[in-house]
Parts: sequence; structure tokens; C-alpha cells
Amino acid sequence: MVNVTQTPDIQEKLTPALQEFIQQRKSQPGSLIMVLHRVQEEYGYVPRSVAFQVADLLGIPLAQVYGVLTFYHFFKLKKPGKYRISVCMGTACYLKGGQDLLQELENILGVGLNTVTPDGLFSVEAVRCLGCCGLTPVMSVNGAIHGNIGKEDVAGILAQYRARG
Repeated sequence: MVNVTQTPDIQEKLTPALQEFIQQRKSQPGSLIMVLHRVQEEYGYVPRSVAFQVADLLGIPLAQVYGVLTFYHFFKLKKPGKYRISVCMGTACYLKGGQDLLQELENILGVGLNTVTPDGLFSVEAVRCLGCCGLTPVMSVNGAIHGNIGKEDVAGILAQYRARG
């Protein structure tokens, strides 16, 4: 079992609601994935300090927590940007220009996939499907769908979010 007090860099702490959620599911087999999903819902990623606390509360080795976190691509270990951009790379979007959208985002933002802009505003990821095949190509920003777009539309979309701060 991991003792959280031994880690000097604790920044994030589990909220009381998350602690209660973990306690309620602690004895259920396979609860780790459900707990990590809930943690990521809360923080947008799984902070290192919270992973230590999860291991401690569940009474499991930290290596087991990180084994799950690194096996499943869904889990994020780094804090995403304020605006999380997901570009669909499903078959329809890929064929209609999804890769062009990614390239344009990289050109404008100066960062590649799975990275965050230096100002912390944007992070970019490629996803398998956003379920909007009739709107190809598609990208979402924090869940808001932008469809039937070309690379020439990307700068305008980013400007809208930049204006919000």
C-alpha cells in the first residue's frame, strides 16, 4: 500500500465526493477503471498525486493504477488545454480531410498531437470517431462539434475560442 504523505509533490487532492465514490466501490472487483474514469471526469486528466491517493484508498499497488492508466489510451496523464480539440480520424473523416485539419492545427498552434500549447489554451488529439459521419470532416472543441469544415476554417474556429480566453 502506498502512503501518500511520503510523496513531496502533492498538488491535487481528492475531493470529498471522489473519496466517497471510491469508498462505496472499494470492495467491488474491477472498480479501478470506474474510479479512474470518475477522477478524469473531475480533473480532465489523472494527476500524479491523485493516482497515489487512489492506490492508497483502494489498497492496491501504485503500479497497478499506472498499469491501467498507461494501457488505456482514454486516460490522460497530463493536464489538457482549456480547450480540448479532438479531430475525427474515422474512415469517413480521414477520407474527406481529417489529416488536413490536424496539419493545419499543428501549423497554427505550433504543437503536434497530444500536446498542449505553451499558453495552456489548446490541446490536440486525434480520435477514432466522433459519431458525426454525415458532417465529415469533423473536429470538436470541448465537445462542441464543428463539421463540414476544411483547413481554411480552422483559424476562424480557433479565433472564436481565443477570444473567450
